[in-house]
Amino acid sequence: MASEIFQGGVLDHIGGSWRRPSSEPTTDVLNPATGQVIAQSPAGSAGDVAAAVEAAAAAFPDWRAMPPGDRVQYLFRLKQLLEDHFEEIARITTIENGKTLAESRGELRRGIENIETACGIPTLMQGYNLEDIASGIDELMFRQPLGVVAAITPFNFPSMIPLWFLPYAIACGNTFVLKPSERVPFSIIRIMQLIEKTGLPKGVVNIVNGGKAAVDALLDHPMVQAISFVGSSPVARYVYARAAANGKRAQCQGGAKNHVVVLPDADHDATTKIIADSAYGCAGQRCLAVSVAVTVGEAREWFPKSITGAASVLKVGSGLESDVQMGPVITPSSRHRVEELIAQGASEGARPLLDGRSASASRQTGGNFVGPTVLDGIPASSSLAETEIFGPVLSLIHADSVDDATAIIRHNSFGNASSIFTTSGAAARKFRNEIPTGNVGVNVGVAAPMAYFPFSGWRGSFFGILHAQGRDAVEFYTAEKVVIERWPKEWSRKF
Repeated sequence: MASEIFQGGVLDHIGGSWRRPSSEPTTDVLNPATGQVIAQSPAGSAGDVAAAVEAAAAAFPDWRAMPPGDRVQYLFRLKQLLEDHFEEIARITTIENGKTLAESRGELRRGIENIETACGIPTLMQGYNLEDIASGIDELMFRQPLGVVAAITPFNFPSMIPLWFLPYAIACGNTFVLKPSERVPFSIIRIMQLIEKTGLPKGVVNIVNGGKAAVDALLDHPMVQAISFVGSSPVARYVYARAAANGKRAQCQGGAKNHVVVLPDADHDATTKIIADSAYGCAGQRCLAVSVAVTVGEAREWFPKSITGAASVLKVGSGLESDVQMGPVITPSSRHRVEELIAQGASEGARPLLDGRSASASRQTGGNFVGPTVLDGIPASSSLAETEIFGPVLSLIHADSVDDATAIIRHNSFGNASSIFTTSGAAARKFRNEIPTGNVGVNVGVAAPMAYFPFSGWRGSFFGILHAQGRDAVEFYTAEKVVIERWPKEWSRKF
């Protein structure tokens, strides 16, 4: 089935039916490991978006009226179907995204965790009340669904990130329109085929493909009440501003420049392995990947050599091969961009301890391979210090103290994640208390929250108030209604 899914081409799913997009194909869907064109994605059109939104709006009244305990039964069925087709979906993700099978499996597992969490909606969606706020008067707060909501998701996690939003949205009683990345449409197409098997009513979940034209149509459509987005910070800012101008609530996860601080007392072997996994996993194409390591004091003596040694032995190649540890970046233009940024770092004073531009696999297979890279001594004045590379590049900066390291992170405009590696509880506590990022790791390289915690992000990494996952998701996808009741005794019939 993993190979058959590509043969059908890129399809929309609107009102319970699969259909060809009305706009012309404009984007090649590539296998990043081979350069082979798998399919073509459409430009997207306001007409297709309108059809999807109207189908969702038509399905909303009946879906909203269904008891929450009945709505989540479809999610229970979907969870089991995803378990049954787990390896198939992971393989599809690897083919269209390039990450290793192990990484694709981990991604899907995180998506399923969100489905499991959303199955608790009968409890999570509960309001609260208070009797006798004044004599004979009670006050109650209910949560009610918004209506039609939409999500715009990126290429780097084709199955997980749609599942940050979809389960909570529909469990809360909303109907849903998803616009996946035009680079990786097939993982979610296969998941939508499984959603159909749950018996979910038609129009509750819809998929519309395309690029900016589809995004703008969703942002402007008056029936869309809320927008969820994950992508780069410039686009996140654009989506947030345009959604707000149209009166919609929005949660927009942006880019990152994640730092780890390595103290002299950190365990050498464990710290090196964990940071290497974070920097080079998914070829650095994840918003929680570490991109800067700040060594403090004597850590400067051992960490650069240690991380360079660990990175240099990583096997780069097709993610379908069992012994490969790092796959390609998503497109040829991504590869060129990463290579240019490596060159820029070197020209601005950094010393390449390991240069991934020499990765031979790219020339052998036609894939988009960049090897693991370590750039030592990035100057604070370098533009690279503020640039999200989104590739397998780790920059090293050196500081004299924890306070100096914290100041480096504080100076950065992003605020997605940061970590500290140490055996000192006091240092770790001070770091987590003072660091201005929304996700913090202590001896953890990828500070990825579980599904029942919000996927946080601060400053230039997030636009909005309520984040994805957990209780934040429930609050985002519901409106609070406060009811104040008085029933005077003299108004009541006497029995």
